Amino acid sequence: MTCEKLCTRQYKSSREQAYDFLRSAIILQYSHHWVVDNLPVTVCLTSEDQKRYCSASIPLGCFGETRDLSNSLCGAFTRSKNEVYLLNHAKLKIYYHPVQDSWSWPDSIRIVGVVVEPQSIAHPKDKADCDSTTPLMLPVHLDSELFITYSYSVIYEASNIKWASRWDYILESMPQSNIQWLSILNSVVLALFLSGLVATILLRTLRRDIARYSQLENSSEVQEESGWKLVHGDVFRPPSWGMLLSVFLGSGSQLLLMVVVTLFFACLGFLSPANRGALMTCALAMYACSGTIAGYVAARMYKFLGGVRWKTNVLLTATVCPAVVFIIVFILNLALWILRSANALPFGTIVALLALWFGVSLPLCFIGAFFGFKKSAIEVPVRTNQIPRQIPFLTAYGRPTVTFFLGGLLPFSCIFIQLFFIFNSIWGTQFYFMFGLLFLVFLMLVITCSETAILLCYFQLCSEDYRWWWKAFHCGAGTSFYLFIYSLHYFISRLEFRDAISGFLYFGYISIIVWLSFLLTGSIGFFACLWFIRRIYAVVKVD
Repeated sequence: MTCEKLCTRQYKSSREQAYDFLRSAIILQYSHHWVVDNLPVTVCLTSEDQKRYCSASIPLGCFGETRDLSNSLCGAFTRSKNEVYLLNHAKLKIYYHPVQDSWSWPDSIRIVGVVVEPQSIAHPKDKADCDSTTPLMLPVHLDSELFITYSYSVIYEASNIKWASRWDYILESMPQSNIQWLSILNSVVLALFLSGLVATILLRTLRRDIARYSQLENSSEVQEESGWKLVHGDVFRPPSWGMLLSVFLGSGSQLLLMVVVTLFFACLGFLSPANRGALMTCALAMYACSGTIAGYVAARMYKFLGGVRWKTNVLLTATVCPAVVFIIVFILNLALWILRSANALPFGTIVALLALWFGVSLPLCFIGAFFGFKKSAIEVPVRTNQIPRQIPFLTAYGRPTVTFFLGGLLPFSCIFIQLFFIFNSIWGTQFYFMFGLLFLVFLMLVITCSETAILLCYFQLCSEDYRWWWKAFHCGAGTSFYLFIYSLHYFISRLEFRDAISGFLYFGYISIIVWLSFLLTGSIGFFACLWFIRRIYAVVKVD
């Protein structure tokens, strides 16, 4: 098919709203995405260094101020900054590979690539004329009726590319492998550095402290000592807001299980870019099915902290985290509904998500909490004094704000390179496919987050401050603050939103990511500190 007419759209001067929307969409660099046989249709161009670059984002048109891919497509006829051209013709080239399997149908083929070359052609009113060299420019205002004809042409070409390798030409056009490995190296070096610090504390300082404390025989000597042993009678004193802490820990445990299982399936290839929507579907399903873990962990921690309002605890655990996400999504979706955007979630999808929440996650959370409250409380190696110990004056590094910012800096440095590619896959035109590296980076994040929290908890106990519960959580949760700062930097330096609603949507989705990161990394830091503190107080002799 060389030149086939698809349709003709009429724009009247008396009703310019639809026309103005089309023209403004081109100025705002709107693009569309096509899929053929579950394979994205790409626009491929050759750079000056003869490297082929393919993008799945097909520009709607060309504008004189455009500086991206559409500028290369329209550079031959854009003469002024104020000129707007519509790409109304699609020249498709479909690559196919003959199937030679004995079990296949005769003369069967498989599509291994689809490339489109969008063109701007001013067709006549009644037919499609692809031989015309006049581009279709959209004037600022309509003085009369305007007829826009959309057309296409299709060329089939045999290819030696196997069906299993049909994504290679798309993925190879993204030069990110070397930087990805640099990210892994950065994370490993940082994790080894922190591991060395923790090992130094555990094998030298901590062992020396334990040996000295264990040799003390009279209380007067103990009073003369200073350090983490002096707060043994208060170190397990329940903190304030224990209900909220247990709810956060339950939600963080649920998110941790969801991330681990989702990344595991992604590493096995089940959630590759070829399976559109599989990653989000798997994450939502795993979150709902892991409600048992959230209820169990929250119940165990709430009982450990001496709580008695177990019904309130379970209800908050099952609703706080998803409720915050749902409220943000509903507000964003309401804005998309008002704008009549195609990206708005249908009402049926929202009902399905609510059914998944209240029909699966909520009951499983109650089941997990039932077994959690039935188990005996977590045992601690030392008894808690009836009278709280006086806390000495805190140094600068012992203040909560300092631990929050310092605790999140090192873990964030492990992931900030990966964040660039993840953000590009969400708000750009790139595909993210290196889930194996992402899983390794996530492991490095868990390690550095745990070790940083352990170090800061140890320093805090050495300063005779036993209020470690919330500080341990904040040490890990500080990563979410740097995540927000990075997203702000990405918004300013990489994105070019020209309307307020795009920025509103961006920061709405970012707030969801930051909120989930806050719960996830905070829980990792807390459980690492809890394990560390129980271990060190279990090996000293306390009178």
